Amino acid sequence: MVMKSRAERLSDTFVKLTDTLVADYDVLDLLHTLVEDAVDLLDAAQAGLLLSDADGILQLLASTSEQSQLVELLQLEAGAGPCVECYHTGSVITVDDISALGERWPAFQQIALDMGFRSVHAVPMRVHTRVIGAMGLFGSQPGALTPEDASIAQAMADVATISLLQERTIREAGVLNEQLQRALTTRVLIEQAKGVIAQTKNLDMDSAFNVLRAHARSSRQNLRDVAESIVKRTLMI
Repeated sequence: MVMKSRAERLSDTFVKLTDTLVADYDVLDLLHTLVEDAVDLLDAAQAGLLLSDADGILQLLASTSEQSQLVELLQLEAGAGPCVECYHTGSVITVDDISALGERWPAFQQIALDMGFRSVHAVPMRVHTRVIGAMGLFGSQPGALTPEDASIAQAMADVATISLLQERTIREAGVLNEQLQRALTTRVLIEQAKGVIAQTKNLDMDSAFNVLRAHARSSRQNLRDVAESIVKRTLMI
């Protein structure tokens, strides 16, 4: 098997993200692709993504592991942390050494260190002045992203944002908000389905999500429909 270069993998990622501009797409799958490819391409151990709902309230939409999910959820509960600040300011927030935060974001600091993270780079999802969320890249070692990796991370977030805010959805009144609200509802179903799969197959939650997503792709169904079928016990995988 021939291994692709970083440049080739980066090109593949942008092709996947920009494909959504000309075709129907699954919002949750797009966002999971974004965070997974960000970890694959950049100097990050895990990633998570927060998006604002129709009322402007941040919600967790995608993460690459249970650890990054817990850190993002803690930020939402506390209403403070690098990703939350990134969303509110529209600016990149970089923490080279989480252990050196001092009195800033104590709840975030504790959970992040407990989960094995030592640095974080938060990138806003924005188009012009509109900010709709933030992507957090968590490192297992202290240190900032290189300027090149930071630029790539922002470009990936920008392309994903454009996909969500493309003219087609903006022209159709309410479609964007409906998509995001549906995505939030879908996430609840996915968490329930992961639990079912984890219990029946004796898997951890990350592996359970991989099984769920693989089935959705192989059967050409969206994540919501597969998750709902699993929760209702009309599908066993």
